[in-house]
Amino acid sequence: MNEDPPNFYFDKEEPLRGTLLALRRMILDHNKNISETVKYGMPCFLFKKNILCYLWTDSKTHEPYILMADGRHLVNPALEQGKRSRMKIFRIDPHAEIDVKTLETILNEAIAVSDASSS
Repeated sequence: MNEDPPNFYFDKEEPLRGTLLALRRMILDHNKNISETVKYGMPCFLFKKNILCYLWTDSKTHEPYILMADGRHLVNPALEQGKRSRMKIFRIDPHAEIDVKTLETILNEAIAVSDASSS
């Protein structure tokens, strides 16, 4: 696991930077098999070498979200499909407390999908 955050986080203003760093830590701490890399210029989190999710910010609102790679297989009502065919997003309000329980539920479901698809 990479302990040093990529530069992506440090060019952001607060409270966005703090929110993204908190999300990063929550994702990495969620499961020992989650690691971080950078793909397409954004932080990418892998579960046993399979893409689990990305961290990004909305181009219009500049609010952070977690982009779930296999979102089409996830049924959590907190996830938005939008016009995406494969992925779904979990929006985060940088001015509010992170809904840790929902995030953990989504990550657990995404890990289960990843495990099932790799077997």
